[in-house]
Amino acid sequence: MRRMLLATMAVMAMASAAAAFSPEELAKRTIERRAVEAVVWGIPAVNYDLMLQEMVTKTSGEVNQIVYWSRPLDWHNQTLTPNPDAIYLMVFTDTKDVGPVVIEVPPAEGGSINGNIVDVWQMPLEDAGPSGADHGKGGKYLVLPPGYKDKVPDGYIPLASDTYGGYALLRSNLASHSDADIEKSVAYGKRLKVYPLSQAASPPETIFTDAKDVLFDSTIKYDTSFFQSLDRIVQTEPWLPRDRAMIDQLRSLGIEKGKPFEPDATTSKELETGIHEAREWLEAKYDTSFKPFFESGHWNFPVDPELVKAAQASFDKPDAYPVDIRGLTYSYAYIGIKRLGAGQFYLIAIKDKNGHPFDGSKTYRLNVPANVPVEQYWSLTAYDRETHALILNMPHASRSSQIADLQKNADGSVDIFIGPKAPKGRETNWIPTDAKRDFELMFRLYAPTKALFDKTWVLTDVELVRK
Repeated sequence: MRRMLLATMAVMAMASAAAAFSPEELAKRTIERRAVEAVVWGIPAVNYDLMLQEMVTKTSGEVNQIVYWSRPLDWHNQTLTPNPDAIYLMVFTDTKDVGPVVIEVPPAEGGSINGNIVDVWQMPLEDAGPSGADHGKGGKYLVLPPGYKDKVPDGYIPLASDTYGGYALLRSNLASHSDADIEKSVAYGKRLKVYPLSQAASPPETIFTDAKDVLFDSTIKYDTSFFQSLDRIVQTEPWLPRDRAMIDQLRSLGIEKGKPFEPDATTSKELETGIHEAREWLEAKYDTSFKPFFESGHWNFPVDPELVKAAQASFDKPDAYPVDIRGLTYSYAYIGIKRLGAGQFYLIAIKDKNGHPFDGSKTYRLNVPANVPVEQYWSLTAYDRETHALILNMPHASRSSQIADLQKNADGSVDIFIGPKAPKGRETNWIPTDAKRDFELMFRLYAPTKALFDKTWVLTDVELVRK
């Protein structure tokens, strides 16, 4: 009898709790919760859209052309964790109206490309250049529209995309930061070609637009404009079978294919609450989710191996779709790499040797051991901890083995100093920070070799040297 009474009381308590929410409150909570999930799910595509919008609104560039930076990147480029030690070229492809699009990469003679080609969701389609499908011999990469069934002509590397849009990040490698080598790298990059397959018999001249002085800001905006970007994706791209569960989720937010996205003031406020919670969730995951690359220390994999594996399988495995990991990754980075570790490898650090976050008002030192396992170059870059972009208004953002006057120690190692002021006599080995902002670090290895992966070479932790 006592058990029955307790059970009855429990049911009544549950019913009372359920009744505590009015229909209006339940509707509000539904929008807020679904907004959080939409942000985490939609970040890769919104990340892409933000870059595309910067190109079409801030430059004269258009899709199926090339926007590039004619000098190594500085703080004007506010994309997520870019590499300031290469010449950047970006191609935003769109096959909806013109059909298959060719991205023609030149042979690695007189220069080389590290390239990655992705769809709207930043799923890797293929890598290009010496570490890509052409193996440095040059190649014609053919981006196909969704459901393309025609025979692909001989001589092309077909890339089946499930979205009409997409882009390629193509880095023209630098031998050094000298004016002559920069000019040479730019000239090599301009050997790239982009054109519709329908014009392959007589390709038009590829249009290049220089964005070197443009404030190109594609950092994630954690406000209601995020949902405007997401709506653009829904309106222009096909629904993918793996994402059908999101159709009703987004419709409850006012995002529905074929209909305008016009949230009223109440819905906008609820969307704002949702995206703020999503940001907090992503930041909490960012602080705790990284896995150490070496046996100990604070240098981490920047990308979870589970995401790499799923993306390489085109997110097509029935028992794996790491949306949470994907959302986290594209909150601080962009581009998908098919063969991570072949052309480039990355290590990220958000804490110093003692486990404390990096403070821009303090000075730190990284000792890079001798014989870094690379065939091309290594570099260290500092980013703003909040935006994950290059720190604003700094004279430079990185130091690399390409720097001719980089000072070496007697044992062949290199000390890099990171802080608001250069240590006296070590200016060439200094990366500046904003004393009012926290920062994070990324160590890049281009064309890494075996010693990195078998960990016979170990990158030491960053140490605090001056408070």
